[in-house]
Amino acid sequence: MTNVLLLSIDSLRRDFLGAYADEPSCVDYAVETPNLDRFAERAAVFDTHYAGSLPCMPARREWHTGVKEFLWRSWGPIEPYDDHLARVARDDGVLTQLLTDHFHYFQHGAHGYYEDYTGFEFLRGHEYDAWQTAPKQPDDRLLDQTLDRETDPTDGVGYVNRSVYARNAARLGVEDDERNAFAPRLFSRTAEWLRANREWDRWFCYVDSFDVHEPFHCPEPYASMYTDEDPRDPELDIWPYYGRIDEGQSALAERQLAFVRSQFAGKVTMADRWFGRVLDALDDAELWDDTAVIVTSDHGFLLGEHGWVGKNEAPVYDVLARTPLLIWHPEGAHNGDRIESLTAAVDLYATVLDLLGIDESAADRVHSRSLHLLLAGDADAENLHSHRDRALYGYWGSAVNVTDGEYAYLQPCDPAVPSRCHSTTMMNARGFPLPATPKHDAEAGEFVAHADGPVWRFEADSYAQLDGPMLFDVTDEIPKTNLAEERPGECDRLRDELVAGLDALNAPDHQYARLTLEQPP
Repeated sequence: MTNVLLLSIDSLRRDFLGAYADEPSCVDYAVETPNLDRFAERAAVFDTHYAGSLPCMPARREWHTGVKEFLWRSWGPIEPYDDHLARVARDDGVLTQLLTDHFHYFQHGAHGYYEDYTGFEFLRGHEYDAWQTAPKQPDDRLLDQTLDRETDPTDGVGYVNRSVYARNAARLGVEDDERNAFAPRLFSRTAEWLRANREWDRWFCYVDSFDVHEPFHCPEPYASMYTDEDPRDPELDIWPYYGRIDEGQSALAERQLAFVRSQFAGKVTMADRWFGRVLDALDDAELWDDTAVIVTSDHGFLLGEHGWVGKNEAPVYDVLARTPLLIWHPEGAHNGDRIESLTAAVDLYATVLDLLGIDESAADRVHSRSLHLLLAGDADAENLHSHRDRALYGYWGSAVNVTDGEYAYLQPCDPAVPSRCHSTTMMNARGFPLPATPKHDAEAGEFVAHADGPVWRFEADSYAQLDGPMLFDVTDEIPKTNLAEERPGECDRLRDELVAGLDALNAPDHQYARLTLEQPP
């Protein structure tokens, strides 16, 4: 039984961390992460850890509820049938705290995530956070660096509008003092919380940093750390649009792409520096002996790999899906070692309950498997399949992907076959800031195996992230070649693994038709 500090750093790529320095990177310079490296030397470093439901809020539902959400629904709320992590812990006498600047928790359709914590703090102003309405005309240079003036409205009345960020940044003075930037504010507050609450017998603190998410707006010295460009040149973008780098609104010339990479790297180093304040607080308060510390990310971010920038529209390459995971356990058998075993994001739910000493019955009916046996040395950490044989991941309504830790197989969907959304609300299946609307074709029933009551089920469009099957050898130094035509036997094997994975999760029947797969009897 320990305290637990769970810290997620949004969009953090493995190859930008010293702990994964042996992996190939899209940049030819070393990104400075001395504090994350310091923590990695203390912690168990997981080498084969995969995301599950993408992107932001679906990933957080996996951590909070242990449900692999993307097979049933998209971006939405905590459900009444969920055993929310903070509530289960609180009901067991654990002090629970959420510290975040991740504004999506507070938008339409995201209710239920923060209410069950004993306490929560929301630091305002990141990305599209609907916070400041003045100045009416934000800084022209910052607008030039964050939006396409030909297609983006600049009057600021739109709910999702990039000029909102320019107003928020002006209010905070982000460029003038790095202490006003988002990761510094959040990690400083985390250090304060750790020192102030060290006398509690048992606590769970979840710190959710929206950095290093775009916009890649860095104060100095980080803005100039990895580039010779003038970071305030209005012709250089700090907020790329998602899509192909060679066409449309997302097109980036080589100079622009190099600059975006440098600003992403700058944000990583800035987050790392202030993460060091958290480590200092753990030192000062002498918390290491009774506190487990978990550091991870929801997904990566494409910076030109495979011809893409961003996420969502692109196939879910390993750059997006294979995420960092570092865990310090006070009694861990593998502290300072590597763990090769295949693990999944959804496993953090049962792991936190286990570390807190809570009966894992809450995890029995969902999809999470505690990592305790790996951490304690009771499972073979060098055996790729000692924890999981496979991991499924993807975006709701699109392709479904599977890895066995050696290959990653991406199965396309038929976009002409609609997907089905399952929820106790008539949630908006397409578009995160929008409220639920009546669905006149919805039907109610017990369609979800891990729910303990009826839900609404209604149709929404599928969308294609890829034209055909894709297969990658993820043990290659650079898994960039689609091997689907070259290795049909491996495609067949991984397709069978995908079907077995869907069956084991009691996935909805329509998924097989949508994915053009034969459903097991």
